[in-house]
Amino acid sequence: MTILRPILIAAALTGLSGCASMQSPKPMATSPSAVELPPTKADRWKAVAGADDIDRIRRLPAAWDEGLREARVRNAAAIREEGLLLRPDAALPRPAPTPGSYNCRLVRLGKTDAKSLSFVRFKPFFCYVEVEKDLLTIVKQTGSERPAGRLWDDDDPTRLIYLGSLALGNEDQPKAYGEDPKRDMAGVLERIAPMRWRLVIPWGRSGSKVDVFELTPVAQQPKS
Repeated sequence: MTILRPILIAAALTGLSGCASMQSPKPMATSPSAVELPPTKADRWKAVAGADDIDRIRRLPAAWDEGLREARVRNAAAIREEGLLLRPDAALPRPAPTPGSYNCRLVRLGKTDAKSLSFVRFKPFFCYVEVEKDLLTIVKQTGSERPAGRLWDDDDPTRLIYLGSLALGNEDQPKAYGEDPKRDMAGVLERIAPMRWRLVIPWGRSGSKVDVFELTPVAQQPKS
């Protein structure tokens, strides 16, 4: 009996080893795969805009600051008279304008060359907001310089991004944005009061620090 005991113990250990080898191996740890996030609203317009225009929009606060500071030197009363139109912090949620005809006017602040004035107000004109596929567009209808461009959603819920171009003289249509960088325009559209909007173009090619277009709907809208 004493001889059989070591043999039985060895057989038992061999059986346990076999059971252990039949168990399922533990799964190996794997690193999580990268998740591709959907594009933001800003990603969409930045894919269209040129690098210089993206930078102009980024520097909009500086355009407001410098333009207003220069304009106030001799035109402080006129700036106060404009009220919300020239307040940088006046933007409200839901900036999209209703399609239709608008009374528009332009105020320029600051200057980027010695020949320009630091504050200029222009006579009113007409412009039009219309729908083009899934975007809104703004077109200035009269004058020797007629901006036209599309409005893009932005991550900031108080503004739309404007990317457009400039028609000159007797040209029937403006060039497409990006076709002629010298004509390109970029800025933001904001709602500043009920039925009142502004289109702000910083660091444009007009000689000003910021161009501010006011838009108010025409009382008697043309029949479609």
